[in-house]
Amino acid sequence: MASAAPLLKNDALPAATVAAGVGLELGVLHEGYAPDAKLASTGDQRVSLVPSVAEQLIKDGYGVIVERGAGVYSGFADSAYEEKGCRIASRAEVIQKSQVLFSIEPPVKDFAQLKGKTLISWVGRLQDKGKDIVAKANASQIRLIDVTAVPRITIAQKLDVLSSQAKVAGHRAVVEATHAFGRFHSAEMTAAGKYPPSQTFVLGCGVAGLAAIGTSKALGSVVRAWDVRDVSDQVHSMGAKWVSVDFKEDGAGAGGYAKESSDAFKKFQQETFKRALAEVDIAISTAAIPGRKSPLLITKEAVEGMKPGSVIIDLAAVGGGNCELTRLNESFVTPNGVTIIGYADMPSRMANQASSMYAQNMANLLKHVHGKGKAAAFLPNLQEALDAGEQGDIVARSIICCQKGQLVQMPPPPQPTPPKPKTAAPGKDKKTAAQADPLRAAAFGSLALTVGVCCMLGLGEGVKTSLLTTFLLAGAAGYQAVWGVAHALHTPLMSVTNAISGMTAIGGLLLMNRSSGKFDYGLALIAVLVSSVNIIGGFVVSQRMLNLFKKEGEKDYSHFMLLPAVVFLIVVVTHAELLGAVSTVSALLCVSAIGALAAMSSANAGCKFGMLGVFGALVASMVDMTGEHFLVAITLMTVGGAFGAVLGMKVSPIALPQTVAAFHSLVGLAAMCTSIGSFWANRTLGANMENVSAVLGDFIGGVTLTGSLIAFGKLNGNLGSKPLDLPGKNYLNLSGLLLFIGLTWAFLQTDSAFVGFCILWAVAALACVMGVHLVASVGGGDMPVCITVLNSYSGWALVAEGFLLKSTVLTIVGSLIGFSGAILTKIMCDAMNRDIFNVLFGGMNNAPAAKGADTGPK
Repeated sequence: MASAAPLLKNDALPAATVAAGVGLELGVLHEGYAPDAKLASTGDQRVSLVPSVAEQLIKDGYGVIVERGAGVYSGFADSAYEEKGCRIASRAEVIQKSQVLFSIEPPVKDFAQLKGKTLISWVGRLQDKGKDIVAKANASQIRLIDVTAVPRITIAQKLDVLSSQAKVAGHRAVVEATHAFGRFHSAEMTAAGKYPPSQTFVLGCGVAGLAAIGTSKALGSVVRAWDVRDVSDQVHSMGAKWVSVDFKEDGAGAGGYAKESSDAFKKFQQETFKRALAEVDIAISTAAIPGRKSPLLITKEAVEGMKPGSVIIDLAAVGGGNCELTRLNESFVTPNGVTIIGYADMPSRMANQASSMYAQNMANLLKHVHGKGKAAAFLPNLQEALDAGEQGDIVARSIICCQKGQLVQMPPPPQPTPPKPKTAAPGKDKKTAAQADPLRAAAFGSLALTVGVCCMLGLGEGVKTSLLTTFLLAGAAGYQAVWGVAHALHTPLMSVTNAISGMTAIGGLLLMNRSSGKFDYGLALIAVLVSSVNIIGGFVVSQRMLNLFKKEGEKDYSHFMLLPAVVFLIVVVTHAELLGAVSTVSALLCVSAIGALAAMSSANAGCKFGMLGVFGALVASMVDMTGEHFLVAITLMTVGGAFGAVLGMKVSPIALPQTVAAFHSLVGLAAMCTSIGSFWANRTLGANMENVSAVLGDFIGGVTLTGSLIAFGKLNGNLGSKPLDLPGKNYLNLSGLLLFIGLTWAFLQTDSAFVGFCILWAVAALACVMGVHLVASVGGGDMPVCITVLNSYSGWALVAEGFLLKSTVLTIVGSLIGFSGAILTKIMCDAMNRDIFNVLFGGMNNAPAAKGADTGPK
């Protein structure tokens, strides 16, 4: 390895020192790449930290020393590092002055000089080669950190180098295939002839496989794909066809990886692939089981049956290859004209992109460990995690291989929430299964329709016809609009609808005018304050999310969409008779916000539509307020909005999704306060729509409040991602529901306002407890779906407020958010292959941890 000769007389080297104002010195080593090297190993073109990421770390109190020329082959000159505040030095100086060193390839030849230092590298601690590296590092008393040992849990996704580099490898595989194929991917019809599209077969649908599918589809190829696990939903969602191996065997292993298949299955699948390969032009195989020989998917006979000019890209070449003829790190053409490429350095062949992603993983790793303590806390926090045993951070405990001359045992990987099983009806062949019983289907549809009509007629018993009409029409609009939203925009959609649900402020404003005492007035003030935090903070977070999709240099003029806000102000001040029209138009803008989020080209405008709709509804609600109430409301909204803006701007881009969950909790609190306060202000007893709405808004608000806080804690790493598994948890949920029904009956039957008031507080307490249990019982990997459920809940809370306060705009917006959130939950559950009831009812279908041999990350 170039520039990697070990230094002599290491004992004479002075200890590493930290420069003034620097909490920790980081060293970035050259990977030893030399294009003209005559050695067997030519190093790696990538670099472990890039200038833009180094700049982030310097702001966190780190000092960064980069070995001269470390980033040259990745496209990063030494001057680029210096411009960002890094220092350039020789290898010897980097090693001597740094406390923590980065090197993608472990610098084994330098281990003697690294005694007492921390080395962060791509080790593969559970593989034979990795075990040898760990042993050598341990003998040299190095604290060795293996970046490939990060557990596959939600909070560690941002640190996952295996995924980031696999994505690059999948993309590069298509590029290599395109170069070797030498023909068009898309169908072409020109004066020079008509050319069909290429046919691509992707074997293995992990991160690399999905990246290959996406890139191939973007180039116009007709793609088919297969995986040992049934991920047909994901494949179809990307526009590819699913290749079925009609042999029943579960291919899902522990830790989120595929497991090794049986011999009978292998033989059957090879025959299936042989038929498919004879029809395609390009085959990209990505199937690898960490720590084991790559499964044989493409036999010699299958290659012989392929068309001349076909290409096979084998990304599993390191493990022996998925193709029987693959040669590691070679490209050759078979006698029948098939090109087989077995390069093991695909990420390195896109060194700039791969380095950028790897470097961001490293920055996320440092930030995860150092927390709020910044650079100075990194090393102490690592040690603290180990000292705490099972209570310590599982990420830190998983990645540390050895320190102080002692090996550190890796904890078992957490088990993911089991996917929704896909089972076919027993005893039926394909033809029978495909033919549904028309009588049974018609009877079921008729029953569902009858129940739905009865429910709507039941609502009409106590709800004004105008409110019922707006509720149903808005729900239908939300149902239709959300289906068209692009998958990449689902998170911004949740953020925008969450900000819109801050219209609970309107409930607080209406309650301020109707309050009859200090207590209900105080609850109204709380609702206005926290709703204002959610509105401004929610829209700031939404806009920051959308800005992440902007290309460099792209101009956005969607802020001109806010001009009608001036019109709203003029109208509400000068034409009081048009207040109803302003509210209706504002609600329509909120519906349009969801529709505009269907595509990136209109997403920024959609966010502005939401802002405009909320603004119009708020100003229309404030016109009739007395001077004193108006001044108090403006003060609260200004303070709350300023606080929300600060929170929204301060949070890091990685934490934006969980911030949406935190803001959700404020909507729940506002709904709870408004429901209780409204009952105490009116004190109307008996079974009527106002009281039913009050108890429902109270309950939904409580569940949303605490459930959102738990979701935030799990996504943000404040709470463990492991699902809470209390004995008899399903019975606990059922008992809570029955207790709520009992309290509701008591509330509607009581003839005492004070008793009713106390019951509402009891419902609030019960709802808060149930919110904690329902969400805590779901694994961290399913938290994104939980947030969509809670988003839907916030909509139903708004509907309850709308019925309670007879507000058309709250009913429309609440129905819109409730129905759209419910459909989005269904879409996300299908995409993630999750059981929707498992998410809705607190992990009711969670399976016990898998037993047997460990097939987790190796």
